[in-house]
Amino acid sequence: MIRFPIRADGPVAHPGPPPAACDVAVIGGGIIGVATALWLARAGVKVALLEKGRIAGEQSSRNWGWIRQQARDPAELPIMIEANRLWRDLAAEMPGLGFRQTGVMYLGKTQADSARYEGWLPHAQAHGLDTRILTKDQIAALLPHAEGWTTALWTASDARAEPWAAVPLLAKAAEAAGAIIVEECAVRALDLAAGRVGGVVTERGRIACDRVVVAGGAWSSLFLRAHGVAIPQLSVRSSVAVTEPLPEVFAGGAAGSGFAFRRREDGRYTLAPGSFHEFYIGPDAFRALRPFIPQIRADLSSTAFRPAAPKGWPDAWTTPRRWDADRPGPFEAMRVLEPAPNLRRLETVRAGFARAFPQLGEVKIATAWAGMIDTMPDIVPVVDAAPIPGLTIATGMCGHGFGIGPAFGRIVADLVRGRDPGHDLTRFRFSRFTDGSKIELGPWI
Repeated sequence: MIRFPIRADGPVAHPGPPPAACDVAVIGGGIIGVATALWLARAGVKVALLEKGRIAGEQSSRNWGWIRQQARDPAELPIMIEANRLWRDLAAEMPGLGFRQTGVMYLGKTQADSARYEGWLPHAQAHGLDTRILTKDQIAALLPHAEGWTTALWTASDARAEPWAAVPLLAKAAEAAGAIIVEECAVRALDLAAGRVGGVVTERGRIACDRVVVAGGAWSSLFLRAHGVAIPQLSVRSSVAVTEPLPEVFAGGAAGSGFAFRRREDGRYTLAPGSFHEFYIGPDAFRALRPFIPQIRADLSSTAFRPAAPKGWPDAWTTPRRWDADRPGPFEAMRVLEPAPNLRRLETVRAGFARAFPQLGEVKIATAWAGMIDTMPDIVPVVDAAPIPGLTIATGMCGHGFGIGPAFGRIVADLVRGRDPGHDLTRFRFSRFTDGSKIELGPWI
């Protein structure tokens, strides 16, 4: 049975009702919001997780399913190492996550590829990670019959899981721990009292609380800007395909030569066009242009620019930037952001995968979809208190959210509770875009 991403027409698993009051309201039912709610509930905090559509309906069920430590930003790496451990612990509780430590490999053909991989090794070595560079013969031992690759970055302890299954299971675990989860309950606005959080206004009534976490993925910037909190977050479309069942050529995840793939629990492969993504130009593109200039200069080739986002998308030209909290707004107008996939690009990916592994025979696509990745100028998220007292931001995961989600959820839960998160979060501070700091890009591997 093919497992699709979670869609707007799927059943409501968490109907509510919403509470009249709670300690913490979490806005957004993706991996970050779900993990935050899980750790808060297990700490005895009365938490309500509010999702406008479906739990994991957007990028959290549409991603590649990689749990990757290698090639992370140095500031993210210790957090990702914790996430890897947390995934193992959670998988022991919930076997249905599809968690497997089958490794991740970045494949290369040139000296420049090898130099990039070598350049990241000191970060791995500093944290005792098992990352290493592979020779052509070592690659062949792991990928029999594959041709053309001469170098690779390989981390055997990296892993995979099934996004469509994992995030809903984590949500059930949060609910079992005491979290209140409500789908089809869009938060229209913060309810502010004397300049600080006093609650949230939802389509199903007001909820009193003194702490709120915004983990809305591609929708976070739109929500925050309506409250005077500006972050330079943009979103890009990433397309994904799933093959018909095929023999196993590699049990983990790998990327190279314009495509990426991952073995799935159902005997198929998830395919994607590597780092390629598509950006739809909207008002935020102009607001955020300056901080994004270093990223544009560093790697323009992996981005295809499109003239305008479809109606209802977070940064569409017609999407309202202000709305009346007493009436339906943009979050109710689009319960689940379901972009159409780029089928032409996915055909190129399919053909490249088939050429790389000729022993597979005919490779057929069973289905395809796309998701919107929330991204930041320096390719790392914002995880920090907002200028509004009582408000915490956890967004802009830049395509890394699924793998790192359990750890960032634990960190956000500690931040909300006023506890030491156990990691240096300076890199992820809200103020880095306003305090004159230079934009420092994460690794381009």
